[in-house]
Amino acid sequence: MNVNDPLYRERAFAIVRQIPKGRVMTYGQLAIVLGEGYTARTVGYVMHASDDDVPWQRVMNSQGKCSTGKLTIPINLQQELLEAEGVIFNAAGRCDLGIFQWWPEGFEPKDDEQISLFESV
Repeated sequence: MNVNDPLYRERAFAIVRQIPKGRVMTYGQLAIVLGEGYTARTVGYVMHASDDDVPWQRVMNSQGKCSTGKLTIPINLQQELLEAEGVIFNAAGRCDLGIFQWWPEGFEPKDDEQISLFESV
């Protein structure tokens, strides 16, 4: 698979478009859902080049933090967009994936697989 292939990118974008407002997915989680040929790193690369109709801000790192904080203008745009959708961040800049993480139908983890990042901070 080639990350520059429009079909490769569109598969990722199609899932990201399904993420409801106020919910998030991680890069690695999206790679798992997409399957073979996708990694957290390639998903990040693909999201960097997303179209205007892709809610890119709803994809974050596995710590529940925004990875684009210092890369966007204005600074912290991703967190601000997510906060406007109702996502809450703690003082360390993390959102609780146990609350805000979204899974496409058929990929939901079992209850004992969910952890709260706020408990580990």
